[in-house]
Amino acid sequence: MQPTAEGQRIESLDVLRGFALLGILLLNILGFGLVSASYSNPGFDLVNATALDVNVWAGIELFGEGAMRCLFSILFGAGIVLFTTGSSGKSGALHYRRTFLLLLFGLFDAYILLWNGDILTTYAVAGFMLYPLRNFQAKTLFGIAGALIVLISLLYAGTGYGLGQARSAAQVVTASEQPDSLDQGLIQGANQWQEFTADFDFDDAAVAQELSQRRASYSSAFHWNVNKVNEMLFFVMPMILLWDALAMMILGMALYKVNVLQGGRSSAFYLRLMLVGFAVGLTVNGYEVSRALTSDFDLMTTFAQMQPTYQIGRFGLALGYIGFIVWFCQRGRWLACRQALAAVGRMALTNYLMQSLICAIIFTGLGFSLVGEFSRAGLYPIVLLIWLFQLWFSRWWLHRFKLGPVEWLWRSMTYGRLPQLTRN
Repeated sequence: MQPTAEGQRIESLDVLRGFALLGILLLNILGFGLVSASYSNPGFDLVNATALDVNVWAGIELFGEGAMRCLFSILFGAGIVLFTTGSSGKSGALHYRRTFLLLLFGLFDAYILLWNGDILTTYAVAGFMLYPLRNFQAKTLFGIAGALIVLISLLYAGTGYGLGQARSAAQVVTASEQPDSLDQGLIQGANQWQEFTADFDFDDAAVAQELSQRRASYSSAFHWNVNKVNEMLFFVMPMILLWDALAMMILGMALYKVNVLQGGRSSAFYLRLMLVGFAVGLTVNGYEVSRALTSDFDLMTTFAQMQPTYQIGRFGLALGYIGFIVWFCQRGRWLACRQALAAVGRMALTNYLMQSLICAIIFTGLGFSLVGEFSRAGLYPIVLLIWLFQLWFSRWWLHRFKLGPVEWLWRSMTYGRLPQLTRN
């Protein structure tokens, strides 16, 4: 979501950003349209689902889950280098002001637009941390990113092992006729498992209560959402999302410095990147999907942050998309398609917030209150309609104006002056 001055646009960055922006809705729609337990625990709604719903879930897991956020993070990191270095590099004060404003947009998205899965707040916090790295050499950045990915994967493996032990303890405690006489370690483990599963194992009454709150009115949906946002900001973001984002942003900074994202390498390079990335990503993701299906969607096999292979799969797939899209841009064909995706990318912040607003109107008490009314498969025609609208609207707007409306506001507040919006 890092704009550059008009006339200095890099097409591949805009097209990649537009592709990632549209793709991220494949996952975000689940947080808006389904009961909250389903977002991280697909077994909640898929154990007895139709084959169509299961196949749709598998397709999204194979080609989208994690990869779109990874691609988004890579582009954000590249944008930091683009904004802060080179002959047109901006001062640290402007970077920090701009990043603080992004944090405000994120809080608006999370609390006011009711999107408790907002990523802008995480990106803003990461942006504060990344400024000192802007002049690091690409080799150093690759090393830091690689080390973080390894550490995160080890953390996920440890989390999976620890929660597996906690579940075993819970099974022992449940089966015991005298649980009070058991070892305290077993009891503590059982309590940890119960605390962990509390957000993913709703009974009918809990489902009905959540749906009632989210559907009744904007006020009731707001109050339900506040607790979710607070949990995201004060636990999930600092414990999980921030490090995930940092690793991929640093990788993006390195890829920009070696001219990969700008299309500066050969067509053969991008074809190799595409083939190797997709081979790794689809193999790893296919393995994870297979484990989930054979376990009948057991939480231990579907919860992303318990899979040591998760980062490898999403990283591989993101690189595959980069290779394909930059190669696609180099070919110089399908101009209308490239222009439409680039327009969405140039208005990425506007379009991201617009997706939240549209989904809030469709699914919450702000509008039609349709949360819980669609199956997984039933949500994706809505995604397609939003895509078509944003592809059309972005081109229509940029035909008449130089910046997206939120991008214009962001730039105005960053520089303290009003840039020209309309085209002459």
